[in-house]
Amino acid sequence: MIIYIFGEDTFLSRQFLKEQVMKFKKTRDPQGFNTIFLNGLKENEDKIIGEIVAFPFLSERRMIVIENLLSSNDKDLLNRIIDLIKNNKIPESNVVMFWQGESFGKTNEIKELAKLLQNKKHVYNFYEFKYFLPSELRSWIIKEVKARGGIIEHSAASYLGENINQDMWLLNSLIDQLIAFKNDNEIKLSDVRLFLDEKVVDNIFQAVESIVSGDKKTAFKLLNEQRRLGQSDTYLFGMILRQFRILLQLRDLWEREDQTTSDSMAKLLGLHPFVVKKSLPLVKRYSMIQLKNYYTELFEVDIKTKTGLAAQDILIDCFVGKIK
Repeated sequence: MIIYIFGEDTFLSRQFLKEQVMKFKKTRDPQGFNTIFLNGLKENEDKIIGEIVAFPFLSERRMIVIENLLSSNDKDLLNRIIDLIKNNKIPESNVVMFWQGESFGKTNEIKELAKLLQNKKHVYNFYEFKYFLPSELRSWIIKEVKARGGIIEHSAASYLGENINQDMWLLNSLIDQLIAFKNDNEIKLSDVRLFLDEKVVDNIFQAVESIVSGDKKTAFKLLNEQRRLGQSDTYLFGMILRQFRILLQLRDLWEREDQTTSDSMAKLLGLHPFVVKKSLPLVKRYSMIQLKNYYTELFEVDIKTKTGLAAQDILIDCFVGKIK
């Protein structure tokens, strides 16, 4: 069985992936022996193919999650995956989930694989997650706040949705902070404005910008200041991750498009022009390979945090220390 999850809204697609994995573990693999996670940009060809075709261990089913394979430049790997799918060589006992959150590669193999993964003849199902329309986002915010034990007035939900620039990762963090701040009371428009205050956002952006630019001294100073002011490491990590994702998108567009202005880039990527203008000077600092490597390290920070291997603040500080 093959399932393909993709789309511009990586928060919702990641949330959906997490739900599918949890459901599988609960019903099929409570010990976790047959649930495998692979980074399609990092693992070698034989490792990925081997995991796809391996049979379950003392179980009827096995789940293999492969992330961002459609960003890979490994043509041999991609051709082998295409062959497995086309010729139905994946064991029926295995559930292979392809999750794509990065920009697609440009090779013919990528195009062929992407087409295959959206063909019901070859896959069980595919799910595309697009950004919400404004009215949909407001409804989602109200519903999500309620699901997390809070309540928010309509005007506050509308204002929140209009001012997060389609950054669902940031929105997710803000919802948690607002609910904790109000302590079972209704979230008002004034509360949302407080949390979205331009000065606060700019201070956080400065901290993230110093990390990305390699200014470690300033980065550690501003990070500790944000922690002192009550910002959680989960929120700070989300902001760092968001900025590197933006840099990857901008670098990719910058390499593909000639004479592209910051305004046109903002429009193409659905970002606020201010964010693009602040980020562009950093785009030339790093190559695409460097940015992908840093993004992979952030992915590992996220995994280690969620699995309890280390404290998030220590992992963030270690990551900042590696930036050159």
